[in-house]
Amino acid sequence: MSAASVTTPAVRVRIPREIWVLIAAAFVIALGFGLITPVLPQFAQSFGVGATASSIVVSAFAFFRLVFAPAGGRLIARVGERPIYLAGLLIVAASSAGTAFAHSYWQLLVYRGLGGIGSVMFTVSAVALIVRLAPPAIRARVSSAYASAFLIGGVGGPVVGGLLGGLGLRVPFLAYAAALVLAAAIVFFFLQSASLRPKEGAPTLPVMRVRDGWGDSAYRAAVASGFANGWANFGVRNAILPLFAVAVIADDPRVAGFALAVFAAGNALGITFTGRTSDRVGRKPYIIGGLVVSGLATAATGLATNLPMLLALSVVAGIGAGTLNPAQQATLADVVGRERNGGPALAAFQMSADTGAIIGPVVAGLLVDRGSFGLAFAATGVITLLAVLPWLRGRETHPVRVPSGA
Repeated sequence: MSAASVTTPAVRVRIPREIWVLIAAAFVIALGFGLITPVLPQFAQSFGVGATASSIVVSAFAFFRLVFAPAGGRLIARVGERPIYLAGLLIVAASSAGTAFAHSYWQLLVYRGLGGIGSVMFTVSAVALIVRLAPPAIRARVSSAYASAFLIGGVGGPVVGGLLGGLGLRVPFLAYAAALVLAAAIVFFFLQSASLRPKEGAPTLPVMRVRDGWGDSAYRAAVASGFANGWANFGVRNAILPLFAVAVIADDPRVAGFALAVFAAGNALGITFTGRTSDRVGRKPYIIGGLVVSGLATAATGLATNLPMLLALSVVAGIGAGTLNPAQQATLADVVGRERNGGPALAAFQMSADTGAIIGPVVAGLLVDRGSFGLAFAATGVITLLAVLPWLRGRETHPVRVPSGA
């Protein structure tokens, strides 16, 4: 593994046009996904199941992502990023439409789970493109812009989803399917495949295998924090928080939407700050700080007894998660570099996050059914805080030299 390069803050570099197209599509995807997060657990419970079974619906989506990730990486290498990205969006759109017409818990579980196949296809395609197309000097800024598009969409989506839930729990799923078709149209018309493939006769990039990445302490630490982030923020928060909001705060789907929306707003604040400064300061301080803030706020969420307290803790947890994510994504780009094909290593990282998103909701659901919401959130906070330990020994992938006299 090559040593980390030392960079000096330089003139502002422009974000490539292809990445702006991916950013626009990410906004539409996130807006649609936000529509279903407040209502999915309640939709599952409408079939007469408890917290554990409703949480398994969230885990099923992540499970299919995990299982299909290696095959998705091979398809991208063989067919190209753009076709796999488009196919992935359309698969999730079909899955969401099917979910809207589910007539039993098992139909819901299958339809929602199969959407994970398409999700990992477009997610890994997008990450591979961003790693390859982002100029090294602005990797954190590119990661921040891409993540911000998801978060801006995620702010409005849960609120609208909560309102749509008042029209029926199936309506948000149909709206999500339409949003995914729109995102596919954006990529189809504005992202040309010719500009995304190596020129004919160009040398083939060497492949970075998982074992190559595992020899780097920063990669190992990123896998650990990715697992914890998947457990807490992609798994437990989406599966348990809506149930907690309705059961403890108020029996109203809009409450869950507000809590998820303010988490997304806090996330956007953290992402914006990290994206602007990580390229000038380094990655590790933001990753460690983000894990600590997110872990503590998540652990305390189960203590909320009213809406203002829940919203405040959600904002703080969102800021922590938002501080973590761009620096973590930029670390992976630093480790892979532009001179290698990082598909297998990136897929393995994604699998670690999906594994957390599978296990977290199931464990949290069991803790709720057999204990309390407070216990579930406390355990989730501890998992997040434990992810700090590998980073204490992990290397800084982006050391920055301050110009003399600055």
